Amino acid sequence: MTPTPAPTPATDKAAPATGKATGKATGVQRQARAVRLGPRSLVALALVSAVGVAAFGWPFLAPPASTLNAHAQDAPWLFAGLLVLLVGVVAATISESGLGPKAVAMLGVLAAAGAALRPIGAGTAGLEPMFFLMVLSGRVLGPGFGFVLGSVTMFASALLTGGVGPWLPFQMLSMGWFTMGAGLLPGQDGLRGRAELCLLAAYGFLAAFAYGTMMNMAGWPFMAALASNISFDPDASVPANLARFLAYCLATSLGWDLGRALLTVVLALTLGPPVLRALRRATRRAAFETPVTFTGHP
Repeated sequence: MTPTPAPTPATDKAAPATGKATGKATGVQRQARAVRLGPRSLVALALVSAVGVAAFGWPFLAPPASTLNAHAQDAPWLFAGLLVLLVGVVAATISESGLGPKAVAMLGVLAAAGAALRPIGAGTAGLEPMFFLMVLSGRVLGPGFGFVLGSVTMFASALLTGGVGPWLPFQMLSMGWFTMGAGLLPGQDGLRGRAELCLLAAYGFLAAFAYGTMMNMAGWPFMAALASNISFDPDASVPANLARFLAYCLATSLGWDLGRALLTVVLALTLGPPVLRALRRATRRAAFETPVTFTGHP
């Protein structure tokens, strides 16, 4: 009689080929996300971004004969009131799509850290270390969490430093875009090491300038009362106002934006590895994507 082979133990089974659980089969471990954006969240983000583009760029979008130009001094205030409502709606929508208690705790810790970092270099050549933390946090925790984190951090830092004014909603939206963009960078699951640090440093450098440019666009229309050759002119053409805006950026904020960009690069390259490891370790331990279940005592 031929003996039958012994059954193969369950531990000897081949690992899944997808690499989602352990990453050993393919060498790639899927990065967990604190928030998974649903359709409603994506629509809300698209709408607030469209309104934000109009709020920042209306001097270049409105024709010279537009009635909006007749209220050049009032438009920033109107857009500020609208933006703060829309940012709140987006944050609530994203929260409804899956911002659980563990993600809220992570949000509070990172927002508090970012708010505490901002005053360290405030008023000194644009040296704002909070931008470095926002880039790394958005990279690890994803675009949905990043948008909420950037907006909440800027709001908290404004309360801490007394920087509350009509510019705050513009800062909240810009920082939300800034942090969300880091979560949209390629190579979330496979890019690691020096290549990832260089990618984050390059993004931080460019995004720091983009943030400064957007904030210039938010405050530039207020310069019209000065009647200078770099202020906004409601009666000028779009190319003429664009030339004035470029001159305004060069004259007022180039050095400030350069300091912010360079500091973000230096911190990303030097402190990036330990901070990324800490964020990813905290994300794995939090197990955001694992559903919470309750079982009774035996």
